[in-house]
Amino acid sequence: MSLDKATVARIARLARISLPDEDLAPMADELSGILKWIEQLNEVDTAGVEPMTSVVGHPLHHRDDVVTDGGCREDILGNATETADGYFVVPKVIE
Repeated sequence: MSLDKATVARIARLARISLPDEDLAPMADELSGILKWIEQLNEVDTAGVEPMTSVVGHPLHHRDDVVTDGGCREDILGNATETADGYFVVPKVIE
């Protein structure tokens, strides 16, 4: 499939791309080349090929979605400058 300058101008207008008239012919050649390459893909026999869901052939490992506190409360609070009753102490910002 080859595209002419009028078709490329219409595509550019629909895509809201400003394309000068001198660039229409080279762009038509480039787009025609891309479409020819895509047409070559249609020649590939894909009968019996199942669709891929992933490029990795291994099953995904799932874990239970369990809410936890992380189990490292003391390590986290150790980074604070001041704590009280297991919580961060911060300055009051609202009067």
